[in-house]
Amino acid sequence: MPLAAQYQPEPQFEGLGADFADRVRAAQFPKTIIRYRNRRAAAQIGLDELTDAEWIKHFGRFIGLKDNQAEPLALRYHGHQFGQYNPDLGDGRGFLFAQLRDEEGRLLDLGTKGSGQTPWSRGADGRLTLKGAVREVLAAQGLEALGVPTSRAFSVLETGESLIRGDEPSPTRSAVLVRLSHSHIRFGSFQRLSVLGEVDNLKILLEHCLRFYMPELLEKPEPEQPAAFLQHVAQRSAQLTARWIAAGFVHGVLNTDNMNINGESFDYGPWRFLPHYDPEFTAAYFDHQNLYAFGRQGEAVSWNLARLGEALSLLAPVERLQQAHKAFAQEYSKVLPGAFLDRLGLKPQSDKKNQAFLRTILLALKETRVSYEGFFFDWFCADEGRALTRSRLGHYQSASFATFRSELKTFEPLRPERLSHPYFEKENPQTLLIEDVESLWAPIAETDDWRPFEAMLVSLHDAGQAYGLTLNSSGVRQPN
Repeated sequence: MPLAAQYQPEPQFEGLGADFADRVRAAQFPKTIIRYRNRRAAAQIGLDELTDAEWIKHFGRFIGLKDNQAEPLALRYHGHQFGQYNPDLGDGRGFLFAQLRDEEGRLLDLGTKGSGQTPWSRGADGRLTLKGAVREVLAAQGLEALGVPTSRAFSVLETGESLIRGDEPSPTRSAVLVRLSHSHIRFGSFQRLSVLGEVDNLKILLEHCLRFYMPELLEKPEPEQPAAFLQHVAQRSAQLTARWIAAGFVHGVLNTDNMNINGESFDYGPWRFLPHYDPEFTAAYFDHQNLYAFGRQGEAVSWNLARLGEALSLLAPVERLQQAHKAFAQEYSKVLPGAFLDRLGLKPQSDKKNQAFLRTILLALKETRVSYEGFFFDWFCADEGRALTRSRLGHYQSASFATFRSELKTFEPLRPERLSHPYFEKENPQTLLIEDVESLWAPIAETDDWRPFEAMLVSLHDAGQAYGLTLNSSGVRQPN
C-alpha cells in the first residue's frame, strides 16, 4: 500500500496582490449536508483523514485550512463569450479557497462554485443548484474515466436554500461545490490585464504561471518567454481537445474564461456526451449558432488561443506569437489519431497510417450512427470475436465497417490484459447521455434517493479501471 500523501499547503496566488483578486466571504448557508466526498482525491492531497465535522467546517463554512489562504479570493478576469468580449466577468459565484501540493508535487487549487456573492456577481445570487452540482460530479468522473485531463469534483454539500432558475423546475435545491484543479488561471485573466493596459501586471502574471506551472520555460531568455508560454498552452489545449473528441464530449461553453493555462477541462454547465457521431451536435440550448458544436471544438479552442496571443502582444512581437499559435493545429493533427487509438487500446504506427485509420473510423461512425461509446467498448484491443457478439452487430456487418475491420487487423493491441476486467463482460458500456443523467436526478428530486447516483460513480470508476486511461500530470496515460 502506498503511503498516504501529506498535506502540503502552499498559498501562492494571494501573493500577487489586490490587482488580481478580491478578498471575499462565503455565504452563510442554512444547512450543510454532505452529499459527495471525493476520498481518492482527498488522499492525494493529505485531506482524507478529515472527519465529517471538519469537512463541513472547511468546505461548507469555508473556515480556512491550516497554514493556507487567510481569506477566499474571487479572481478577476474578462473573456470572450460566444465571440463577444465581456469585461464584466470575474468569479461571480465562486472563489479560490486554498492551494496545496499533491503527491506528484503539482500546485493545485481548491475552488468553489455556488459559495455566494462576490463583487463580480452582477446582481445574481451567487448560488448553485444541487442538480448542477450533481451534473458537475458526473462530468468530471466520466471524463477522468475516459482519459481526459479534467478538474475533479472534490466536495458537494447541500445548503438548504430554495432557488429559482429558468432552466430547472423551480424552486430547486441548492448546493456548494468544491473542485480540485491544476490552476484557475484563465485565458481571460490575461485578457483583462491587456485591455486595461496593465503591462507590469501582465508580466507578473506570466512570471507566476511560468514559475509554478512551467518552470522549464524560465530557462529561456525573457523576451522569448511569452511566445514559449503561448506555445506550451496551445499544445496542452490541443491534447485536451483531442481527448474531448475521442471521449465524445461536448463542453458546451468554450468561452475564453472557461479555458485555463494548463489544458485542463473544468466548469461543466450544459455539457453532453454524444449518443452517436455527429459533428453538429450542440450541448447548450442557448448556443443558437452552434458555435461550440462537437465538431467545432477544435476551431473554438484555436480561436480562444488567438485571443490569448492578442493579450500577450503587449509583451512580445505579434509575429512570434502567431508562430507560437500554430502549435495548436500542429499538435492537434498529431495527437487526435493517437487519442482514438488510445481509447481503442491499440499501438500507434506511423503518423500517416494513424491519420488514415482515423478517417476510416469517423466515416464508419458517421454512416452507421452506431452508439459512440458502444463502438469503443466493443472494439477495445481489436477483439473482433467479442465485438461481433454485441447487440450492435448489425452496424458492424455493414459495408461502412468493412474497411474499418480490414484496417483494424493491421494494428496490435496495446493493453490486452484489460479485457479480463469484469467491466467487459457487460452487454453495454456505462454511458452518461442526457437520459442517464436525468434518470439519476429523478430519484434524488422525488425521494432523496442517492443510490442510483452512487452506483453510477462506482460504474464510471470501473470503466476507468477497465480502459486504463488514467493520465498523469503531464497528460500521459499511466497504469491504474
